[in-house]
Amino acid sequence: MTLIVADWVIAEPGETPLQRAGVRVQGSRITEIGDSASLRQRYPDDEVVDGAGCVLAPGFVNTHVHLYGVLAHGIPLDDVPSGFWPFLEDFWWPRVEDALDHDMILTATEWVGAEMLRTGTTCFYDILEAPNALSGILVRQAEVAERLGLRGILSFEATQRVSTGNGQAGLDENLAMIHAGRQRGADSLVSGLMCIHTTFTCPPAFIEQAYALAVEHDVPLHAHVNEGTHEGLLCAERYGKRTLELYDELGVAGSRLLASQCVQLSDRERAIIAERGVRVTHMPLSNCEVGGGIAPIPELIDAGTVVGLGSDGYLNDMFSVMRGALMLHKARLLSPQVMPANLVFRLATSGGAAALGLGDRIGRLAPGYFADLQLIDAAFPTPASAHNLYDQLVLWRSGTDVRDVMVNGSWRVRNGEVAAFDRDASRAHVGEQAIRLWTKS
Repeated sequence: MTLIVADWVIAEPGETPLQRAGVRVQGSRITEIGDSASLRQRYPDDEVVDGAGCVLAPGFVNTHVHLYGVLAHGIPLDDVPSGFWPFLEDFWWPRVEDALDHDMILTATEWVGAEMLRTGTTCFYDILEAPNALSGILVRQAEVAERLGLRGILSFEATQRVSTGNGQAGLDENLAMIHAGRQRGADSLVSGLMCIHTTFTCPPAFIEQAYALAVEHDVPLHAHVNEGTHEGLLCAERYGKRTLELYDELGVAGSRLLASQCVQLSDRERAIIAERGVRVTHMPLSNCEVGGGIAPIPELIDAGTVVGLGSDGYLNDMFSVMRGALMLHKARLLSPQVMPANLVFRLATSGGAAALGLGDRIGRLAPGYFADLQLIDAAFPTPASAHNLYDQLVLWRSGTDVRDVMVNGSWRVRNGEVAAFDRDASRAHVGEQAIRLWTKS
């Protein structure tokens, strides 16, 4: 038994934090939460982890990451892409995704996995598109995640942009990961889901096939949706309706659909998301980096949409992602009242868990939930209080302020050091694989 106590505890993200409280952990689960003094008195024989000077909070849930993206950091470019479509067609597809192989992907998985752990992320959803790395890559990625002790959902972004056969191989890769995750048992750290790319690389029959497989195996279906202006316009040109209107016509738009990005939406598409219960993941920083725009997230939340936050593999420190979500929407809507810090923190934790279909297992500190949590240094220059703690965390903390991280009841970071991870060796391997990618492409 372990008692973890702290100056502050965020048990239910977004709600009033508890002062001088803690949780009791047995095995992989939280069994109790309460006042620190009371817990110590009732369980005098438990091991006590003293989080004095810290905030105890759920681990972050990164709902959308491309782990391989780290290999493109600093890649030489003759010209900066002039828009979202050139970004894909002239840069990302030929220079990055089509050049990936197993060694590159696994090296990136280890480095970014450790980077996420070090900065407080305990669960992630990864989307891999590497048409020339099929097959068997997801199961190998799962082994890396398990070795790090990181909870993850792994998928392959099936697409017919290369060929119809390659598209089928992508669906098969997802099925293999779904089966492998389930064979590991209910408490497995890794699992799979069904994933496609977009309506401009996946024709309707292929989308319907992927959705049918998702229904058959009772998993979500993920798709990128309107990351820029391109997809909605092209979908309307090809099929006479915009992206989410097409998904709705195909019977795909519903609570099983996990739609990422959702930047450029028509009024009707926003309504479909709300009416059908489509879940959305928001990547505020990468949407800016590729020139996609700013997604109407406050409006979607007001309409009752389940929303989580993701890094898109751009900046994987979720504190940076939260700051982006907090700031950008205030500027877009010309209002300092939108996207308050407590809401943003909820999106990064319990909101992300709900978006991934894990809301009954992670994202909160509550009895019966997995012990996925973090201790964050709370030595702020100004006094912390219940009314300002979320602002203190979101605005003035970063991943380097995370002291300890537990996943599934096991300590994966202690005093800022990731367990069973050789940082210098891993960094050297990432550099080697990045040079291979840059030269190969």
